[in-house]
Amino acid sequence: MAFGSSAPEIFLSVLEAIKDLGKPAGELGPSTIVGSAAFNLLVISGASIYAVGPGTKKIDDMGVFVTTGIFSIFAYIWLFICLDINSKDEITMTEAVLTLAYFFILLILAFAADKYNQNKKAKIVVENTERDNLVKMKKAKLRSISRKKGEASVLAAAQGQTR
Repeated sequence: MAFGSSAPEIFLSVLEAIKDLGKPAGELGPSTIVGSAAFNLLVISGASIYAVGPGTKKIDDMGVFVTTGIFSIFAYIWLFICLDINSKDEITMTEAVLTLAYFFILLILAFAADKYNQNKKAKIVVENTERDNLVKMKKAKLRSISRKKGEASVLAAAQGQTR
């Protein structure tokens, strides 16, 4: 959802950057991207939570959530460093390449966190299945013992009556 709503601004900003290469940033520059990101983070997240309905909400995968949250905060700090501290009002090629690299690092870490969560859930399912099977085996053994004792007591009672 966030990518879909931001894609037009990103596409226009890339086109503008290519068209005005070497010139100062145009009107669609970083502020549009930051504004769009803030909108996605706050409004779309809020609307999605509201759409689910009333009740307690639970984040299923904290790893991906925390990874995305940390990178969101880092993105604003990185933008501030690039535009205000490192090279005033200008993005260098090194900053651009690093920004792109950070995006791929985010994707890799979020993917790894998601896979870790899936493996953890699968392990819990296997453990629960093994526990359930063990309980079933114990119940079957108890039934068998109970049945044998019941048959033995019936036989003893029958032998006592025939004597």
